[in-house]
Order: sequence, then C-alpha cells, then structure tokens
Amino acid sequence: MSEKQNPINIELNDEVAQGTYSNLAVITHSSSEFIIDFVRIMPGMPKAQVKSRIIMTPDHAKRLLFALQDNLAKYEANMGPIKLPEGNEGMPPFPMNFGTKGGEA
Repeated sequence: MSEKQNPINIELNDEVAQGTYSNLAVITHSSSEFIIDFVRIMPGMPKAQVKSRIIMTPDHAKRLLFALQDNLAKYEANMGPIKLPEGNEGMPPFPMNFGTKGGEA
C-alpha cells in the first residue's frame, strides 16, 4: 500500500526571485558530490567571477540532467532548435570570444 505524499511548500524570497545571470557553468565532482559553479564572464575583462555554487549528490545531479533534457525538449518543440556554433556542441573554447578584439570601445 502506498502512502499519500504531501506536497512540498517551496518559498522563493524576493532577492532570489531576481535571479543571477551566468554565461558559463563549471562542473566538478568527487565520489560523493557534484559541484556546479555558475560564472559570469564579461567581454574584455581578464577575470571571471563565480556568482553561485551549487553542491548536490550524484543522484540529484542525475535528476537535474533529466529535468534539463525534458525542459530543453519542450523548449525546442515550442521555439525551434537551439543552434550551437559549428563544432561547438561540447565545451566552449577558451578564452570565450565575445566578438570584440578586447578593450575597444
């Protein structure tokens, strides 16, 4: 016999609801956890700043992977395929090219 599950009450405060922009994620792992650093890289800046770090168990990382795959499929079904630069289906080359020659205004 299965027990009835109670819904989880998730709160989202105003500061977190604003979100944090990231244009790079760096993922590392150990035997017991996955660490995802969300980074913001700005054109012409020599340093990039980690804006948020999320640490999760391997099973939660796999659930996140499945949730992202599901949501990307739904997005592309509505909006069309997301196009990546030719030959750039994996990791972006470093340094990332923002279309500038650096430091020019």
